[in-house]
Amino acid sequence: MTAERQTTGGGAAGTPGTAGGGGPRAVVFDMDGVLIDSEQVWDAVRRELVAERGGRWAPDSTRVMMGMSTPEWAAYLVSLGIGMTADEAVDEVLRRLGERYGDAPPLIDGAVGAVRALAAAGLPLAVASSSPRPVIELVLRSAGLLGEFGAFVSSEEAGRGKPAPDVYLEAARRLGVPAAHCVAVEDSTNGVRAAVAAGMRVIVVPNPHFPPSSEAVALAAARLGHIGDLTLETVRTAYAPT
Repeated sequence: MTAERQTTGGGAAGTPGTAGGGGPRAVVFDMDGVLIDSEQVWDAVRRELVAERGGRWAPDSTRVMMGMSTPEWAAYLVSLGIGMTADEAVDEVLRRLGERYGDAPPLIDGAVGAVRALAAAGLPLAVASSSPRPVIELVLRSAGLLGEFGAFVSSEEAGRGKPAPDVYLEAARRLGVPAAHCVAVEDSTNGVRAAVAAGMRVIVVPNPHFPPSSEAVALAAARLGHIGDLTLETVRTAYAPT
């Protein structure tokens, strides 16, 4: 399926790369909501913890925490009145998340095939995720995809969480490819904004549980209905200047 092009301002393509006849030189994936169906799991675990600890979940807490780095969301949970330190909150959330995942994180149908197809086409790949590094490694190892990615970066390693561009800039740096020569694959409002702020073209695959805002979708270079529709052709289409 060909990517649906967006009318966009923001995700500048930059100078075309030399690889692939002037096409994109790398693809950087978000993980939660793109490779695994997990955004609602994170949300449920945090909500349960706040409720059990007598905290006050705010109407916008879900939206605010999407894309935050681990230190950022932990501090935010503490601010909701859970009576725990940030380190305690991290340990408890990750423990509960591990119980939900078990040995088989919930991979999204079509995600593994899409990643392998792009890797087979010779495009360097990276993951830029808000999840902690051990969780990223667990997911990629479980999916059999560790060998397909040249780098994976947690936002806690890079500085600020999404919508700041830090994790995308660091992923590009580790691949050795300028951010403007990369295409990002995202599902959320803050994720799209982070990749655009890094100077990448963005393919948005809207999360069905927490859809990105219309403003964020408009920033993307292309929109896909499902990660299984991601191909070399759709990546090239998204990267091509409008």
